[in-house]
Amino acid sequence: MNNRVNPGFKKELQKFGMSEQWNECFHCGNCTAICPLSENEVLFPRKGIRVIQMGLKDKLASYVEPWMCYYCGECSETCPRDANPGELMMTLRRYLTSVYDWTGMSRKFYTSKWWELSYILFFALLVIVLFLIYLPLRPDAYLMVNESGGVMLNHLVAGISGDQFIRIIEFGDWAMAIIVAFILVSNILNMFYKIILSNKSFKVPFYAYFTEFWRLIYNFVTQSKFSKCDDKNYWVGHMLLMTGYTTMFILVVVALPAFQTEKVVDWYNWQRLLGYYATFGILFFLTVVTIGRIRKKDIKLQYSHSTDWLFIIMLGLTTITGIVLHIFRLAGLPAATYYMYILHLAILVPMIMVEVPFSKWSHLAYRPFAIYFSRLKQVALSKQYSTGLAPAI
Repeated sequence: MNNRVNPGFKKELQKFGMSEQWNECFHCGNCTAICPLSENEVLFPRKGIRVIQMGLKDKLASYVEPWMCYYCGECSETCPRDANPGELMMTLRRYLTSVYDWTGMSRKFYTSKWWELSYILFFALLVIVLFLIYLPLRPDAYLMVNESGGVMLNHLVAGISGDQFIRIIEFGDWAMAIIVAFILVSNILNMFYKIILSNKSFKVPFYAYFTEFWRLIYNFVTQSKFSKCDDKNYWVGHMLLMTGYTTMFILVVVALPAFQTEKVVDWYNWQRLLGYYATFGILFFLTVVTIGRIRKKDIKLQYSHSTDWLFIIMLGLTTITGIVLHIFRLAGLPAATYYMYILHLAILVPMIMVEVPFSKWSHLAYRPFAIYFSRLKQVALSKQYSTGLAPAI
């Protein structure tokens, strides 16, 4: 592994939101000692700070430590120099996201808010233009109300049947999902290369890839590392956000024909209950985080990168337009339902295209994979120690 010193690395990290405070660190070790997630094999935040001070850019690319931090804020609260190591871990996660991303888009989004805004506006306008040109509102849309008084959403477009409309939307969903999945999976493979394959000081036993795989699934589903932090409410809130968003993603992308039906089902139907749960989970977390970032009382919410606010705004607008769309549909307002549907997709599509492969939502994948890769490394080193080898990594 190339460990060449890069004197300009600190300036590069400042583009990702790193403040000057971090350099106040004099390595007392308080942050590592108090962190409930720091372990013998994975030490942070101090280890990452030392690598930055030494300018070891290439070595940092193979680190999993920043992903092990869930930013409970205890390290920053107890730092005697106010170096804010917790916020530095957040900066390193942004930076590592750009390191894994072979397209270079993550770097552009994290270092230039205009790049991200332009990308979002492009996809938003694309959705609006495609709808207005190829899927226009039918002249007799006011008749598209079913016996229960709800709008027949799939029949609002001129010239095509409801079945054709839902197939078009479903095709667009799957095309978007395939593109996003390809980018994210290829970035994870790049992450795997930098953490595991590029390090020649250890070799992971083949069986370990299977015996340790359960940790990946377990940590993705439960986010159990959060529960080790003193602030249990943050873990609950994060679980509501993750499960809410995942539920809505599955309903909209995987099960769209069963979810977006013409009949307005009863409130206790699985379709509406899952939708209500997803909406509640997302709105609850967004409300707590938004208030926290405005008040700036909690250490982990005092410093906001532009991408933090853009994520909150985009996810909030997606949820709110979805709620208004649902209200318009129940109220029997065809034209309002049609235009709100376009606006909803014009926010949802760019949010997914930005956040899932390049920004905040990608962390949901990188965190459990980092835990998995860290465990693979531990198994490899344990085996080498048992055979009398002690590699220096």
